[in-house]
Amino acid sequence: MFNFNDKLSKNTARNLSPITLAFVGDAVYTLFVREKIVFQSDLKGSELNRRTSLEVKASAQAKFIDKIMPLLTEEEVDIYKRARNTKKNTRAKSASVCEYNKSTGFEALVGYLYLIGETDRLNFLLNEGEENEDNG
Repeated sequence: MFNFNDKLSKNTARNLSPITLAFVGDAVYTLFVREKIVFQSDLKGSELNRRTSLEVKASAQAKFIDKIMPLLTEEEVDIYKRARNTKKNTRAKSASVCEYNKSTGFEALVGYLYLIGETDRLNFLLNEGEENEDNG
């Protein structure tokens, strides 16, 4: 049986394909953004989708990873760079190759932190280094 609370060891997660980490990270980041928007306001579905799209698109993720790069540990930078530099079989629809590569690295980092259960660290980074006051 699988549970949402199940986590991987760092070693197991590091041995996953960077694209697999990005696959998970894409879903995790999208859910984070959707929840953040819902918690901030009660909007109609079309506006929820529009606002989510603005934050999760590759160009926005590329800007975001540039902003949080100084906060990353050496291990996190390594995960990011490995995914950023991985050859991809798909192309960005509305982003440059550089933006798409950065966004893949960002998503892989998010996926890695999520899979190993580092949710406090993930929250810290996704809130651009702001301490979460609700975390006690």
